[in-house]
Amino acid sequence: MELVRWEQVEGVNRIQSRINELFEDTLGRTRVQQGAAAGVWYPPVDILESKDSYIIRAELPGMRNEDLKTEVNEGMLTLSGERKFEEPANGVEYHRVERVAGKFSRSFYLPQTVKQDSIKATYRDGILEIQ
Repeated sequence: MELVRWEQVEGVNRIQSRINELFEDTLGRTRVQQGAAAGVWYPPVDILESKDSYIIRAELPGMRNEDLKTEVNEGMLTLSGERKFEEPANGVEYHRVERVAGKFSRSFYLPQTVKQDSIKATYRDGILEIQ
């Protein structure tokens, strides 16, 4: 009997690749059919601090200004909105849906030093920036 050397990294990569294929084969179509593209989601944010201000940047590609809302209430900043699911044209169907649609809401407590009446929000290139 001949011994074959096990290449651990290559073996693990092959197993991981096969697992990914299985999930894609079994869940890819079902995900679209179940409408997984609609629901609640949480956009990623970056929070920065400079010497004289705080900045929150929320990643919201494909949204319009009128779909976004910012509120400040009792020291809490809330970002909310809804990304609509894009129905495909007649005769076209999805094979995969990875972009998330649905309502979102993120809330952040503001430090007491923040002047709530001077908060400004701008939305450009898919990024909502609040300063």
